[in-house]
Formats: sequence, C-alpha cells, structure tokens
Amino acid sequence: MDPRIISKKEPLGKGFFVNVSKNHTFGTDAVLLADFAASKKVGSHCDLGAGCGIISMLLLRDEKTARSVGVEISEEAVDLARLTAEEYCADRLDIVHSDLNDLRGKLPFGEFELVTCNPPYKASGAGILSSADRDVVARHETMCTLEEVIAVASRLLRSSGRLCICQRPERLADIIALMRQYRVEPKRLRTVSKRVGEEPWLVLVEGMRDAKPGMRVMPPLFVYEGQDYSEEMLKIYGSYKEAYL
Repeated sequence: MDPRIISKKEPLGKGFFVNVSKNHTFGTDAVLLADFAASKKVGSHCDLGAGCGIISMLLLRDEKTARSVGVEISEEAVDLARLTAEEYCADRLDIVHSDLNDLRGKLPFGEFELVTCNPPYKASGAGILSSADRDVVARHETMCTLEEVIAVASRLLRSSGRLCICQRPERLADIIALMRQYRVEPKRLRTVSKRVGEEPWLVLVEGMRDAKPGMRVMPPLFVYEGQDYSEEMLKIYGSYKEAYL
C-alpha cells in the first residue's frame, strides 16, 4: 500500500487504532451505529460498506464480536482496513474487496449473527451530486441502493440474526417497508438529535431475521448539551474520548 495514502491513525482506546485517509475516515454516525449494534455480543459480524473498518474495529475493541468481516468496494479503503487488521487484529478481522451484490462464494450466506451498514443516505436522483467520486459513492445510491443493502443483509443473516442500520429520518418508512419485504422484522428504533428540541438528523434501526412483529422505540439520543457533548455521548465515546474528542 502506498504510505502516502494514510493521513493518520485515529486512536480508539484500549490499544486500538484505525488507519484513515483524507478520502476515507469516519464520523459520529458510524460511532453511534457501532454502539447501537453492540447491545448483544455475537460470534460473527459483517459490515457492508466498511470504509476504513471503523465499525468492525469498535466492536472488536469492546469484544462485542468474536470475528468480523468488512465488505468494501473502494480499493483505497480496503487497503486502509486491511493494514489496520494486520496491525491490530489479523486473526479476527477480514476485509473483502467486493461489490455487495457479488458476494456469492465470497461469504457464507445464512450464518452471520449481526450485519451492520452505514449506507448512502440519499436516494438515486435525489440532491446535487458531489464533484468527488468518493463522495458520490458514500452519500448517494450510485453503487448500491437501500433495497440492495437490506436484501443482501437478509441473505447473510442466520434466523434471529440482527441487521443494524443508520439513515436519515426521511428514509425511515423505506427502511421499515424493505426490512419486512426481506423477512427482517424491525425490532428497535432510536432517533438522534443534535440537541433537545431539535428534529432528528439520524435514525438507528435494528431488524431481526424471521422475527415476530413488535418494535421497541427507545428514548431519543441527544449529541450535545449546550455546546458540549452530552453525558451519553461521552459515555459512547468512552475510553478514547480524551484522544479523539
């Protein structure tokens, strides 16, 4: 891998770091999704659209999964994630360079206990496209759609396995409808707002393969209290807050 691609190592605490570049880093939404998905320990986890590998690394750091596989289409992001895996958890993290619609023969279907995805937020044809190709892929459904993400996750999951996904609130109806279409029953929902009194900017949704109907709506999460991070956000950032925040 070209060392010039790496801009820095982000500390995650507990001796873990993740390699990032100016093109492939991570934001608050990925950290919140990892925390949301970590409600139960699992033996096997797959992250679709893994980017630099942040969600897998956070779950492995906190021993919320025994083994993780990241699927990523960007060659640069794959190189970053593989370097991180080699340095910190080579025996527990695999990175698959693939389109998520081309996973047959590359990953076992029907065996994962947990699938996560921080997908493109904007539907195809919605909004003005970014001038940078990497931003288009990350933010718009140009390489995969929300339906494809949920369909693939359903095939990867074992019965009673969980899919955890984050999205913009305006896509919530789509998420619930598509989960049910692909036999992933919505079971948990949490909204995320910047501050008390503001509309949510993010929704976190968990669905369970082949489960019975019945969804729990959790209390909202607020990122800030005034100008500072809320107590819950500081708890989520946990052991690496001093280095990262």
